[in-house]
Amino acid sequence: MSNINIDSIKERTFDAIVIGSGISGGWSAKELTEKGLKTLVLERGKDVKHVVDYPTTNMYPYEFEHRGEVPLAIQEAAPIVNRCYAFREDAMHFFVKDNEHPYVQEKPFDWIRGYQVGGKSLLWARQTQRWSDYDFEGPGRDGFAVDWPIRYKDLAPWYSYVEKFAGISGNRDGLKELPDGEFLPAYPLNAVEDYFKGVLQKKYRGRHVISARCAHLSKPNPIHIEQGRVQCQNRVLCQRGCPFGGYFSSNASTLPWAQKTGNLTLRPFSVAHSIIYDEEKGKAIGVKVIDANTKEEIDYFAKIIFVNAAALNTNLILLNSTSNRFPNGLGNDSGLLGKYVAFHNYSARISAEYDGMKEYKTDGRNPAGGGYIPRFRNVHKQETDFIRGYAAGFSAYRSPNRDMSGLGVDLKEQLLNAKPGPWRVGSHMMAETIPKESNYVALDSDKKDAWGIPLLKIAVDYDENDAKMKADYIEQMTEMFTTAGFTNIQANTAGQAPGLDIHEMGGVRMGRDPKTSLLNKWNQLHHCKNVFVTDGACMTSTSTQNPSLTYMAFSARAVDFAVNEMKKNNL
Repeated sequence: MSNINIDSIKERTFDAIVIGSGISGGWSAKELTEKGLKTLVLERGKDVKHVVDYPTTNMYPYEFEHRGEVPLAIQEAAPIVNRCYAFREDAMHFFVKDNEHPYVQEKPFDWIRGYQVGGKSLLWARQTQRWSDYDFEGPGRDGFAVDWPIRYKDLAPWYSYVEKFAGISGNRDGLKELPDGEFLPAYPLNAVEDYFKGVLQKKYRGRHVISARCAHLSKPNPIHIEQGRVQCQNRVLCQRGCPFGGYFSSNASTLPWAQKTGNLTLRPFSVAHSIIYDEEKGKAIGVKVIDANTKEEIDYFAKIIFVNAAALNTNLILLNSTSNRFPNGLGNDSGLLGKYVAFHNYSARISAEYDGMKEYKTDGRNPAGGGYIPRFRNVHKQETDFIRGYAAGFSAYRSPNRDMSGLGVDLKEQLLNAKPGPWRVGSHMMAETIPKESNYVALDSDKKDAWGIPLLKIAVDYDENDAKMKADYIEQMTEMFTTAGFTNIQANTAGQAPGLDIHEMGGVRMGRDPKTSLLNKWNQLHHCKNVFVTDGACMTSTSTQNPSLTYMAFSARAVDFAVNEMKKNNL
């Protein structure tokens, strides 16, 4: 009987465990398996195999029972995820069901989740921008949060490393505040987007419209073909899962690559309960898992553990990983675990019309979504009554005007021969929020989920700095739109709860001092050296850029460090 027990433990022992299979987890798995480590990836949701498990990817609009709309009964049963732009009939199977995964909102917060292999890498907006030193130096310069323990030069080679593999389209724009990368050809701006770019270049110093940088294979390189991915077909049906691998996802890229090494074990339906800490060894030895279907409790063991469960779930797992050594959560000697959570403020938009360039109309689809306006406020010096700043999206389009009057042949001809309508332009704000101790997540002391794990309490909100920044965005964009000759300018500041940006960050922040941070410059827990966090939870501040590319770079960099430390017997 003892031999059976020993054999069972051997079967559950690996060199490394990765919790989560989304963007950062996929990268952690790829890097660990490529370096020869037998790696277990734990995913709490169902398996989603590339191509095979994209049920709607090639469906025509008329093949959907509700023509793409979500039935009212489902909307009412899913009031949180229903607010997400991608929650439609073609992709709603990739979102959690609100009633099956509750959480406690001490303040309104829309927690958007995708529990399946690949996580939200199947659903993300695929926007990818590097950080610059202006971003890494922000907290130290402006006196909020704690100073980042790294600078751009530390991450730059890793940005290049992941960009080449993932495939990022963009132009080399030569902007210090938004460093260039290893780009595939950019998707061009259309006529009105390019016109607005020219207006800003002529009338405003330091303000730019660039082609949005995105994780799409505009022109695949050999490394992408080797992954089994081909050129993006510009279908803009990405949230369904792409059978071509035209955009980057864990399912199409990193996980199959890891599988080819022979070193990957992928276990779906595995809810990570906590990380097991060995008091005598003074380190983590494994992960306690609850089988999502059977509720069976199983322990898996490894030398190193990467926590990539997505920011808030990573906080939850670490908070729930208690022991005599760490009664308040793994590595939480500072008492800061779960605190200083931040996000991106997407709560303002502006639209307008343009009466010019009627000789042009749009043709085809742009998976990059149009233009991107890098942050231009408080970059080189403090110039406003708020700290930090915002970036913005910008796009223009021209829809057909269909005359639906008349009957019979006349109506048919009018519908078939629609005339182009006016040019419409739009922008949305992507603003940095300031990490604050009052913005936190914690474990509920009474309520538990279906797997016996405490529910997460979320207390996150906007502040006065956010309000000032939003007002400035509307003011500046209105002025720039007016300068460009746009008319019927309308601002929408009705706002949305935090969380709907789907860019929650922090709670397990990086820093130099163990008294004021949880992780060191290698994404390694200060007080538990064989545990690493490389998803959004590690972020010390948010800046304005879409964060996923930075998570990829952190993951590759941290694995390289961890494996080298293992070889030195330091872990």
